[in-house]
Parts: sequence; structure tokens; C-alpha cells
Amino acid sequence: MATQSSRAREEAKAVAEPLNEENEEYEIDESTAAVVVPPDSGWAWVVMVASFLCCTVLDGIVFCSGLILDHLIEEFKVKKGYAALVSSLLSGWYLMAGPFVSALANRFGFRPVAIAGGLFAAFCFCISYFAPSIEVLFITYGVLAGIGFSMVYIPAVVIIGFYFEKWRALATGIAMCGSGVGTIVFTPLTESLLKYGWRITLVVQGCIIAFCAIFACAFRPIQPITLTVDEESNEVKKENEKLNGHGNIVAPKPQLHQAAFTKPLPEGRFAYSMPNSAHNTYMGASPKHHYPTAAEVFRGANIERRLSNSSGKGTELKALRKSQPTTPNGEPHPSQLHFNINKELTTVGENEEETENENLIETEVKPVVIQARRHTVSGRRPNDITGKKSAVGSQDTVHNIHTRPMYRDDIFFTGSLARIPQYQSQTSLAYHMSVTRLPTKQDMLEDRQKGCRLCPEAVRRTLSTMLDTSLLKSPSFMCLSFSGFLTMMGFFVPFMFLTPRAIAAGMDKNSALSVVSGIGLVNTISRLVCGTISSIPSVKPLWLNNIAITAGGLATIFSGVKVTVVTQWAFAIFFGICIACFSALRSLIAVEMIGLEKLTNAFGFLMLFQGLAATVGAPIAGFLYDLTQDYNASFYFAGGLILVSAFLCYPLTYIANWEKARNERKAAQAPPRA
Repeated sequence: MATQSSRAREEAKAVAEPLNEENEEYEIDESTAAVVVPPDSGWAWVVMVASFLCCTVLDGIVFCSGLILDHLIEEFKVKKGYAALVSSLLSGWYLMAGPFVSALANRFGFRPVAIAGGLFAAFCFCISYFAPSIEVLFITYGVLAGIGFSMVYIPAVVIIGFYFEKWRALATGIAMCGSGVGTIVFTPLTESLLKYGWRITLVVQGCIIAFCAIFACAFRPIQPITLTVDEESNEVKKENEKLNGHGNIVAPKPQLHQAAFTKPLPEGRFAYSMPNSAHNTYMGASPKHHYPTAAEVFRGANIERRLSNSSGKGTELKALRKSQPTTPNGEPHPSQLHFNINKELTTVGENEEETENENLIETEVKPVVIQARRHTVSGRRPNDITGKKSAVGSQDTVHNIHTRPMYRDDIFFTGSLARIPQYQSQTSLAYHMSVTRLPTKQDMLEDRQKGCRLCPEAVRRTLSTMLDTSLLKSPSFMCLSFSGFLTMMGFFVPFMFLTPRAIAAGMDKNSALSVVSGIGLVNTISRLVCGTISSIPSVKPLWLNNIAITAGGLATIFSGVKVTVVTQWAFAIFFGICIACFSALRSLIAVEMIGLEKLTNAFGFLMLFQGLAATVGAPIAGFLYDLTQDYNASFYFAGGLILVSAFLCYPLTYIANWEKARNERKAAQAPPRA
């Protein structure tokens, strides 16, 4: 027994030595953290307009890309299905590159990534002018330009949630209306440009895309609010307690609470404390939800909040907005500067802490375990990592704070925050602390160090979160993702083949083009209406989604029974509503099914699945036309897929409830953790 004890001490000492050396070099300040609270006003509306303009250009070009199809067939002498790969690759990579673009935006910020994407996509369109074969267009126009589009689109969509809280649903709806407006504008514009040839058309479109780099200049980062413990308030509290005869009571101190670091990990409780160890995922970092939030770290402490770009007397903020009139902590005075984080958090994991402390004393490895946990997550201002002290709100602090948008649990949520229980039950700042995951010390060091890193932690951690394969074991998510896959397979077929089918049936070309623009008009109106309706608590987003997609699928199947102006406009109305609801409600449904903390993970796979579906859907529809010489076969194919995707969503609530009950049973049967 003594031999085992001495061996344990030696192993603990061997592990502790490098940790101690590292901690001496980079002492972590446990009393501060930076949290972004959306401004909801001022420059936020400029950001919304810039996002709207980016979506107008990108989606307008993507939805109208099928208009060049006949010109490519004529010049390169290829089949329709093969030529359809040009536009389908553009729309597919537009989505498939999403997780990787999100990782870049997390490391470098929205503005640099979007500007680079706009210029890169414009360049790819312009060099497509010299394409000697359609295979070259697959690369330049399809894959490369699609990646450039994604570099603009992802920041344009995600930044809305970063800037808006109260008006998030409205702002997102308006910004996404750019998709419909783009279809209205670019349909006649592209047709007019094609009179000069498809090559000239691509060059002009490339010049228009370059304006997205200008629009993206509005995506400036938000200076976060620096949270710090109000030591003066604590001292006053201790003096008052002494006067009342309670001198033995000590004021709360900020610390990295044990419960924040005992979340179940795939391979060990402290896997994330060793970023490059075998305990982590294949990305070399743990998924985001394995890291503690700011609320967990600052649980129960007296917090003083200051704007990071303020100093001196200008540090006082206006009264915090309230999600509800009362909170679990009671109603603080409007001018109150300090508040206590929800006291319920302080009770989480107390028993675990006591048990752990007892075990640490028995094995005499307490310093090792504490250091592994205490120095994993840092709430310190970036300029303080090197040991330099600076006042909160100093200019040095301002210029060195870099936010990590993908560390927020709700960054991909596009609906009203009133639908999130966490938002309704606490103050605005407390909510944002509860959804903000803190960066690690290594992450902050990499942010400050000069030079280029091939794959910094901010990138690896985002990819690990968005591509966490454990979510693929969820039946409800797989049902939702497969439904989205089928929807996207049929999504672009009408945009590509509606005009040639109408012309072949005897409709005037201008009338046929107006129907495509009509889909964009209905899409624009429907996004606003859908966003408004989904904000009503009694409305179920899943059922609204199911009805809209079912109607869109049936309309697509029967749209060719009789091709007239009236029937095609009727189809435009149903299909426009379908795609608007599908796009607007996806994040709301995902949160209801799998929870907010898994939303980023869900969107990572949804973008991959839907991008793959968009890549193969239109070419398959084109091959069906080549085989049958009938456009209706392509519409039967697309409509059938959309209809089946709706049927897959009908039992989704029951599947999610069954999965939740199953997980609860497993948790109850699992042996207690040591």
C-alpha cells in the first residue's frame, strides 16, 4: 500500500512540474471575462442592411445560374445533366464550405473573411471568362466561386445574431429577404446580359460580386463587456457583516468552480485540459459544449460590468434589459451597477466538489488536478496574459480583445430569443454569460502571437464542434437532416428548368421569366410573415414547416399538368412559401429537437448534407430530362423528394420525445461517477 502511495506521488509530481512551470509563466486572472451583449440599435441596423445586400447579390446569382445552362450546352456540346453540374457545384459548395468558413470567421473575424470571400469569388467569376472547357468551369465557377460565396454568406448570416437580441427575428428576416429580392433583380438582369454571351455575363456578375467586399466592411467587431468582480462591494459587505455580528462570513470570491469542469467527456473528465492529447477528438480539440460558460465560472460572484472601450467615470452602463419583469434573483434597481449571477448555479456540483476534494486529499495529488482545471479556461483580458496589469477599459485592452463568435451556443439561432427558456428566466447579461463559452489560455496566446499558424485552436475547436460525430447517433437529428437532404435535392430544380419548360409549352419567354421573379417576390414576403408567425409562442415551427413543405412538394409535382400563366404563378406562390419556411424555421426546429448547446453542431452537419444534396439534385433532374425529353419528369423527381422530406418530419416530435426518455433512462441507470 505504501509502495502504491509513493508511486502515485511520483507520478503526480512528474505531471505537476511542467504544469507549475507553465503556470508561473502565464498566471491566469480568474476575476475577468469578456462577454458580447448585442447592441440591438445604432450600427446594428447598418450591419443588417449590409447583410441584406450581400444576400441579394449571392442568392440572386445562385438562383439564376440555371439561365446560362442552354448557352453552355450549345457551346460545349454536352448533355443537360452534365451541364447542370456547373450551377449545382456553385450552390453545393456554397453550403458545404460552411463549417470551414465558420472556423475561419471564428479565428479572424467576420469582416476579413467576408471581404476576402467577396474578392475571391469575383476573381473566380472573371477568370471563368477564359474557360476552354466545361470541366474548367466546374472548378472556377462551381467549386472555387462556391467557396468564395460561402465566405461572404456565412458571416453575413451569423453576424445578425451577434448584433441583435430583442430584434433578432425581425433583423434576420429582413436580411434573408435579400434572397428573394436577388431573384427578382437578377432574373431579368442575367437574361439581358446573356444577349452579349455567357462569358461577358460572368465578368459583369463578378464585378457585382466585388461589391460584397465593400458591404462586408460594415461587419466590424463588437467590443465586448468586460466582467470583473466588484472587490469594493465585497469589502463593504464584509464590514457590514462584521457590524451585524457575522464576522466569520467571507464574501464570495471568483473562482473556476469544480462543477464547470466535470462535464462528461468521451475519454476522461479533463480531456479538454490537454489540447493536443489523445483524450481529444480527431480535430485536436474538444467540442464547444465541453468547455464552461462564463456563468459557470463566475457563479455566485458579485460582478461589475464595464464596456471594454470605456474608462474612468464612463464605465457605468445603462440598466440591463430584462427578458421578463422578474428573475430568479428578484428585480434589481434600474440604476444598479452590480448584480449576482443566478444563485441556483452555486448549488450545482457542490456534492461533486466535496467528494473530489476528499479524494484529492487521500491520494495527495490535489495540486495536479486543480492546476489542470484552473488553468484551462481564462477569463482574463488578452493583454494581461503576459503578466502586464492594465486598468479595465484602457485603450490597450480595447485593441487586444478579440471575440470568438462561434463560442456562443446561440450563434446560429435565427428566431426570437423569447423561444429559448434560458433567455426568459434571467437578465439579458446573465443569459449571454450562460451561452458564451470561454476561450482557453492557449487560444488567447495564439491570438496575441504574431505569425501564421496552420490550424490554431480557434479553428480546431470550431471544426470539432460543428463536425462532432456523436450527434449522428441521435435519431431525431438524423431524421431532420435526411429530410433537409431530400428537400435540397429538389430545391434548385424549379429555378433551373421552370423557364425552358414554360417556353416549350408555348408560354412567352418574358412571361416565363416573370414567374421565376415571382418566386423571389413570394419568398421575400413569406420570410417576413413566417418570422412574425414563428415568434408567437403558441405556434409550433415544426408544424408550420411541415404544412409549407407538403404544399410545396404537391405544387411541384402537379405544376406541369397544365402550363399557363395562371398555373405557373400559382406554383410560384406555393413554392416561394415552401422555401421561405424551410430556410427560416430550420434553427428553431433544431433547438426544439436537440437543444441550444448542440445547435452549432447540428448546423455543421446540416450544411454538409444540404450542400451535397444541392450538388447532385439538379444534375439528376437534368439526366432524367435527357432520358425522357420531358421536363415534367424532372419536376416529378423534385416534387417527390420534397414531399417525402415533409413526411419524414411529421413524426419528428414523437421521435425526439422517445429519444429524450431513452437518454433519461440511460442516465438513471448509469453508475454514479467517482
